[in-house]
Amino acid sequence: MSAVRPMRKGLRLLGSSSLARSATIAANGSIVLPRQLAASPRALRSATITVPAARPLPRVASLPSHGGVRYASSAPSGPVKKTQLYDLHLARGAKMVPFAGFSMPLQYSDLSHVESHKWTREKASLFDVSHMVQHQLSGPGALDLLMKVTPSSLDKLGHNQSTLSCLLEEGTGGIIDDTVITRRTEDSFYFVTNAGRRTEDLVFLEAEIDAYKQAHGPESIKWEILGDRALVALQGPKAASVLQSLTPDSDLSTLYFGNCREINLIFPDGTSTPEPLLVSRTGYTGEDGFEISIPTAVDATLPARVTDLFLSNPDEVRLAGLAARDSLRLEAGMCLYGSDISTSQTPPAASLTWLVGKERRDPATATFNGAASILPQVASPKTLSQRRVGFTVEKGSPAREGAIIVDLNDKSCTQIGVITSGLPSPTLDGKNIAMGYIKNGLHKKGTEVGVLVRNKVRKATVTGMPWVESKFYRKA
Repeated sequence: MSAVRPMRKGLRLLGSSSLARSATIAANGSIVLPRQLAASPRALRSATITVPAARPLPRVASLPSHGGVRYASSAPSGPVKKTQLYDLHLARGAKMVPFAGFSMPLQYSDLSHVESHKWTREKASLFDVSHMVQHQLSGPGALDLLMKVTPSSLDKLGHNQSTLSCLLEEGTGGIIDDTVITRRTEDSFYFVTNAGRRTEDLVFLEAEIDAYKQAHGPESIKWEILGDRALVALQGPKAASVLQSLTPDSDLSTLYFGNCREINLIFPDGTSTPEPLLVSRTGYTGEDGFEISIPTAVDATLPARVTDLFLSNPDEVRLAGLAARDSLRLEAGMCLYGSDISTSQTPPAASLTWLVGKERRDPATATFNGAASILPQVASPKTLSQRRVGFTVEKGSPAREGAIIVDLNDKSCTQIGVITSGLPSPTLDGKNIAMGYIKNGLHKKGTEVGVLVRNKVRKATVTGMPWVESKFYRKA
């Protein structure tokens, strides 16, 4: 499997952001109600399924005053942190909100949420994603370790090629986090995980790495958290031309989706960045674009200098925040960890079977975490109780995260699923779109169902994703 193909397919489904958690769907297909619905007698009367015991979930955070945009994946356990670009955000008129333990921009004073969303689709937007966790794993055991904790065929990646993947719980095969993994060299990997899963991911990775070192020696793996690097995402149809104008020595026409390259940018005074930037052609909007890892060891001001450089042409590039990021990724059919996927789902249970490399589906040789649970689901998808699908919802109030899906043909409003993400689509003139889980057999395109929105049943139709076609730059 090529590196470009899994990234192309996967980024329509997953993303590298972690937002609020609400309802979850257990790996066996049963629905775990969100806390606010469990407290609603009306909602419970409509839900006739049995809800199994489940682990406690974080409380849902929402912003009704900002159109219901979610901006906090979990309550911070300590002081709210700041990214390297915090002061720049304030200077540029950002509305700052707590997100995954960081103070992050929701939107900026020059553009509304919808305007920022449309700007990204038409020109280019720059997102600060420095809160996310950048890792480097190297050594003779790096590939083996990653092949154990993920189901992907990472051994098929070429140098500087990437794939979307996920970290898996041992035994259950539940999705601990989604991640983009890049093979830099034969035994060196760069990958990014979600800020909202930092604690869980680091505990998991430390345990797996320690166990590997005990079996293969302390020099078998070197793991670094690249905490001194900022990360920004330049996204939109103008992204390539903007970046190309700043790096004349690197031909970006040969940098394809799912690949990365180290480049230097040129400042107006003719000087270049003191260290190369790691530029990956990828993103979380469905548009062509780049994620740019910026080192700070030599120059701590480099992230702000690079950001100002991108913003020097405001007719093409503007800053964008979490509000636009959420609506863009949903239009592109990409999941949010903690809303659309969690440890309660295996990849097949989350309709992400493609994450399991075709070369890794033989039960006799599969060694990745949770293979005994995952491979039977891959072989017999009809045994799964539910499917993750897209919906278009009739005009009116949108179906938000946690809304119950019901059978229109059943007067008792039997619950058959739950919405995990939903909002009015700015690109589609406010059409209500949503993503969620539905009973297997009712997942086919065109199936009409009901969604409980503000105690009223609204008609919804199962729809293919993405709603807005992705525009990734692929090799012809």
